[in-house]
Amino acid sequence: MTSPSQRPASLDGDAASATQDALGAEHATLWVYGLVSAFLSDAYKASALTAKNTHRARRDATELLLSGAGQAPRSAEPAYVLPQPVTDSASAVAAIVVAEAEATVAWRAVLERTDDKQLRALALGGLTESAVWATRWRIAGGQSPATPPMPGKPG
Repeated sequence: MTSPSQRPASLDGDAASATQDALGAEHATLWVYGLVSAFLSDAYKASALTAKNTHRARRDATELLLSGAGQAPRSAEPAYVLPQPVTDSASAVAAIVVAEAEATVAWRAVLERTDDKQLRALALGGLTESAVWATRWRIAGGQSPATPPMPGKPG
């Protein structure tokens, strides 16, 4: 993660906007993990908690980075719209896959819009971690392929 002494002094408009969008994706992903926890089978609860903690840390680091660059971090929405209702463990896993995939897209957009070394490191970590979690959840849900050829590429 980015330490306070490594935060960029400022972010240009495109990088700031993309970083705010990635922060929004982190907020949404955390919300999804909170929602689905009641529906996940016991076999998946520990993984979901680990993933949620990873996203919480990335959200916090992103908020610090934005604040350090003079930007007001975007707040979380009270709720988010899912592509389908969550009613059981299978639909819970499917919702997580969507959230993780959207996070990969958001972090890839940050990578495409900045040359700042610290922001790129944060974004690459976000893209990589979300891609790995998405793959794990796709496997858990029996989805194929387990990973797209280019994680984070908008579909």
